[in-house]
Amino acid sequence: MTSPSDKRASGNPAKQAQIELTQKQQREQKRQEKLAQYQKEMARRKRGKAVWWVVGSVATLAVVGLVVASFVFAPAPPTSYEAGNSTGREITEVQTFTNRSDHVQGTVEYEQTPPAGGPHNPVWLNCGVYTEPQQNENAVHSLEHGAIWITYDPERVDQAGIDALKAFMPSSYAVLSPYPGMDTPVAVSAWNHQLKLDDPTDARIGEFFTEFWRSQNAPEPNAPCSGGVDGPGKA
Repeated sequence: MTSPSDKRASGNPAKQAQIELTQKQQREQKRQEKLAQYQKEMARRKRGKAVWWVVGSVATLAVVGLVVASFVFAPAPPTSYEAGNSTGREITEVQTFTNRSDHVQGTVEYEQTPPAGGPHNPVWLNCGVYTEPQQNENAVHSLEHGAIWITYDPERVDQAGIDALKAFMPSSYAVLSPYPGMDTPVAVSAWNHQLKLDDPTDARIGEFFTEFWRSQNAPEPNAPCSGGVDGPGKA
């Protein structure tokens, strides 16, 4: 008669070794396999968390960088002046004139170059920055409303100089445009007042704005500087 133990015997050595494992050994082997699988899964999760931490950190740094850059590289706010702040202060080399303020059609021969007042077109030039010369008659109408007109000779003022002139400009009631053939590189004009300069960074430009920007001595103070006509080359 064959015993149960005899029935478990096998001629295959590998099979025979497996059969000979006790239940305790089998449980231990399974436990080790589960432990190894668990450790493998935990390692995978840690790698995943590390990757997401790196990605999250990089994304956070990128957002912070963008926020910082938005402040660092943001355009500087326009220079501000107080409207109607004329005090009668004297600014070196500012010339003063007496000009008519009637509305006319056609071309006007002005006494100043660039003009600082006089007869002008019924439609004013919209304030802003222009890259081309503007019609005198429209620009003078803007002066009548209290605007300041900055003009420069494009043959003698480079882009750095133009940028310096822009830095003096407030957000409204100012015009900047080239004006070929002037006797100085830069001229700053208000109604009946003008300052001619060699240097576009001259601090007197800011003083001129402080004194004459939206002056109540202009013929039509507080009249608009928009809603008129855009000249060529409006930026």
